[in-house]
Amino acid sequence: MQHQVMEKNLVDYKLHVGDQPHHDRAHKLKIKVENVNFWYGEKQALKNVSLDIYNQEVTAFIGPSGCGKTTLLRCLNRTNEIIPDTRMTGLVTLDGEDIYSDEIEATTLRRRFGWVAQKPNPFPWSVYHNVAYGARLHGLVSTRAETDELVQSCLERAGLWNEVKDRLREPGTALSGGQQQRLCVARAISTKPDIILMDEPASALDPRATAHLEAMIESLREKYCIIIITHNMQQAARVSQRTAFFHLGELLEQGDTEEIFIRPQNDLCRDYITGRFG
Repeated sequence: MQHQVMEKNLVDYKLHVGDQPHHDRAHKLKIKVENVNFWYGEKQALKNVSLDIYNQEVTAFIGPSGCGKTTLLRCLNRTNEIIPDTRMTGLVTLDGEDIYSDEIEATTLRRRFGWVAQKPNPFPWSVYHNVAYGARLHGLVSTRAETDELVQSCLERAGLWNEVKDRLREPGTALSGGQQQRLCVARAISTKPDIILMDEPASALDPRATAHLEAMIESLREKYCIIIITHNMQQAARVSQRTAFFHLGELLEQGDTEEIFIRPQNDLCRDYITGRFG
């Protein structure tokens, strides 16, 4: 009897979630993934994955390492195509349009996605040039005044402007780790993407820098569709509106974050978010 009570307590838990841990029906569908399979050579990395991702929301991808989360991110912005001996089946639409259609040019599509990597990776240039480079390359700015305005706007959105406005000519690599990661976010949004993809963006940051990053994500959500991969379950619960749980290439559970973290329906999902495996 005592064992049964202890087991019930392990399952009957409540985890802190953010202020809006659920999908808002007013937000439109941005990306639809239907029956996607993906192979690296003969190894199948994704198995019949179907998922809806909404605008102005954060969708968290959770699950053990090697379960297909990053592979799916790269299917969304078509960067898996540059890897030799890979193959994908299924359908991915962005704003209702098949992104793998012959009419869609891959490099143009990729501009609609900003990417933030696991470790901060600023260019070895000034803070200013880190943000301005992509916009200049794509012809989004032409004058110094336009560039100045863009740099300030992106740094403000990344929650970094007040910290670096007097250091714009210093190397981006001279900033702290947390500041470098927010600089990478400013760089990612400088080319005016629709979607921001984040692959474990806080894994190399301390708690204070992580808190800054999470506040920035909450602010950016008002304008962008954001997808974040994280192994920090508390972070996933705090920042996301929807959560998708992956295991061995399969999407085993998806839904509103509140439901996933408070009332998971899949046993493996429950065990993962409560720390029993992973």
